[in-house]
Amino acid sequence: MTTSSQGAHQGSASAPASTIPKGTLVPLFIGLMLAMLLASLNQTVFATALPTIVGELNGVSSMVWVITAFILATTIAMPIYGKLGDQIGRKPLLIFAISVFMAGSVVGGLSADMGTLIVARVIQGLGGGGLMILAQASIADVVPARERGKYMGIMGGVFALSSVVGPLLGGWFTDGPGWRWAFWINLPIGVLALLAAIFFLKLPRHHHGRPTLDWAGMALIAAATTSMVLVTTWGGGTYAWTDPIILGLIALFVVTAVAFVLVERRTAEPLIPMTLFKERNFVLTTIAGLFIGVAMFGALGYMPTYLQMSFGLDASVAGLAMIPMMGAMLITSTTSGALVSKFGRYKWYPVVGALFIAGSMVLLSLMDPHQPLWVACTYLALLGVGLGLSMQNLVLIVQNTFPVTMVGTATASNNYFRQIGATLGSSLVGSLFASRLVNLMTERLPASGAGQMGSAESLTPAVVSGLPEPLHDLVITAYSDALTPIFLWIAPLGLIAAVLLTFVYEKPLATRIERSVETEPFATGSLSIVSEQPRRMTVHSESTKAAETSEAAQSAARAR
Repeated sequence: MTTSSQGAHQGSASAPASTIPKGTLVPLFIGLMLAMLLASLNQTVFATALPTIVGELNGVSSMVWVITAFILATTIAMPIYGKLGDQIGRKPLLIFAISVFMAGSVVGGLSADMGTLIVARVIQGLGGGGLMILAQASIADVVPARERGKYMGIMGGVFALSSVVGPLLGGWFTDGPGWRWAFWINLPIGVLALLAAIFFLKLPRHHHGRPTLDWAGMALIAAATTSMVLVTTWGGGTYAWTDPIILGLIALFVVTAVAFVLVERRTAEPLIPMTLFKERNFVLTTIAGLFIGVAMFGALGYMPTYLQMSFGLDASVAGLAMIPMMGAMLITSTTSGALVSKFGRYKWYPVVGALFIAGSMVLLSLMDPHQPLWVACTYLALLGVGLGLSMQNLVLIVQNTFPVTMVGTATASNNYFRQIGATLGSSLVGSLFASRLVNLMTERLPASGAGQMGSAESLTPAVVSGLPEPLHDLVITAYSDALTPIFLWIAPLGLIAAVLLTFVYEKPLATRIERSVETEPFATGSLSIVSEQPRRMTVHSESTKAAETSEAAQSAARAR
């Protein structure tokens, strides 16, 4: 069966009705948005509290690992959730992912040192890897691609909204009851998401027999991803690029990456099927998503810290300063999603978005702590426009390329490489920033100033704001000069992404959900898009129905 509908419906001016009753789709969608809120709110709450956390735990030099550990664990887990979701259904996996995420939050809330904190972030990441992927893939189970645009846009809006509320909560926790509430806040939200997943998510249950796990693929992808991140985190800072440890990690990455490709070409149920890369749209959007991920997380991971350190903002005010970016992302994500569903055109939104991202990176590289704050907020708003136009639309393009029986694997594979970009962005920017900051402060600060400031490992916004004026200016200038040039270095990635996306083939959005695998009916009496044959769902496009009618007529004529 084809991966998308063909024929007359492709040029329709308005989006078709959903394939399931609205009364059932709404609570389902609420449940998925709660899961996405749990994942996205965690990252944004944590970003604002991070400078104080690492300062109190005496681990400023390890700050990069607090961010990178979460993203690394998320990246490794994504393909596993995607593949298993296609095999056994997404609801039980979503319940599992929420539970693991909450367990990591408990460990984080009880952390007494940097080592425990990083372990907590790894546990959170192992759960968080399923939250976004399973939510995106679950919508594809019940909403056709043509109508899915507006839902994906709203999902992007949820991320933007949480990114507005998150920094505010993070700042309020840091200035008020304490940074540990950046973890504890996940528990009530997690309980709501868990209850919503149990009672609201009425999804088709897949029956593929006993799920086949690609253990070799899992081990190899974990080794390749980890070695790559260690190279970008340690190289040029902790170890010289010619150090045997770095050279050994590079060799390990090459060997495990090649072995992974060879294993995936031969295994019966590959974690990331190599056949995905035969589709031009998948390859182009995956590479573009990787580049955008580098820029996005390279900026987002460190902007709240930068605003606190360089502009002397309280944690809560730094959260407010991120509102222009997230507001712009919310507007462009929901608006572009609605326009995609209405007109069925989607190609140029991510192209324009990538150009905005590149331009915003150039502007962010020009930031100066002596500028008015509104200038930095304007630059961030332009970044938000670019992200809102590109992120969710790239996922939609991938999902429209493959049948629903592969949508989890395809979505997870695409997001895996985007997360690779996020991991590279966080680790590269973090390691470069840390080494540049140490060098600049060593060069510029007098010995007496270093004594007044205390240990660099305990540098917090409160310590910096309490320094005498000459020393304070030296520190914030060094902080800014250590970070902002890195944004200019990654700006070309946005331009490359824009060029690649111009070659995307704008395949008409499917207006029907095509299934060719056995599934059970939805677990509710109000849903009925299942044929009379038990456990087999066949939702045909209009052209398919016409072909079957014509063939039946010809057979009857021959019989007469």
